[in-house]
Amino acid sequence: MAQYFEVHPDNPQQRLLKQAAALLARGEILAVPTDSSYALACHLDDKDAVDELRRIRRVDEKHHLTLLCRDLSELANYARVDNKQYRLLKSATPGPYTFILEATKEVPRRVSHPQRKTIGLRVPDHAVLRELLMLHGEALLATTLIPPGETDALNDAEEIRERFEKQVGGVIDAGACPSEPTTVVDLTPMGDGGEPVVVRQGRGPLGPLGL
Repeated sequence: MAQYFEVHPDNPQQRLLKQAAALLARGEILAVPTDSSYALACHLDDKDAVDELRRIRRVDEKHHLTLLCRDLSELANYARVDNKQYRLLKSATPGPYTFILEATKEVPRRVSHPQRKTIGLRVPDHAVLRELLMLHGEALLATTLIPPGETDALNDAEEIRERFEKQVGGVIDAGACPSEPTTVVDLTPMGDGGEPVVVRQGRGPLGPLGL
């Protein structure tokens, strides 16, 4: 049975988020709010948790999972970023963007794309999730909470609890999210002198990226 944490969206109760962070440390999967939609998140280095994350979403190893980072300095631990890429990242973070970058050796091979050796990374702009990331102390591995066979992400924490209470360790309820996916931008072509590629236009505007 999933634990349910009802927190203030702007000033979340630390006591509750510490309990949620303890679940992550024990290998549980959480449903968490973001600045785009609710997501499923787990500890990056827990193979069983990562496998369970994919099982819940029914996605294979070719599906890009995303690392949720506290800030750009942490992002650099997991991706190779040159000066031009960094300037673009700085212009759009934190915010509702997912950036595809070349993964470093810090990223377990099982969570990067098997052929391309890339990883999706983002620095979310959501007070509750940012505080959870601080308490957890490192990046979280995540995927948008889209039920198998459906196309839209869930946005109501009560519904998430009803539908996934036997599959996740906890649900953090911070109210409704914007319910619009992130803008996904592939920055890997920049490493060879190319231009960023917009994979998906979502909530994040392209203006700050110069695209």
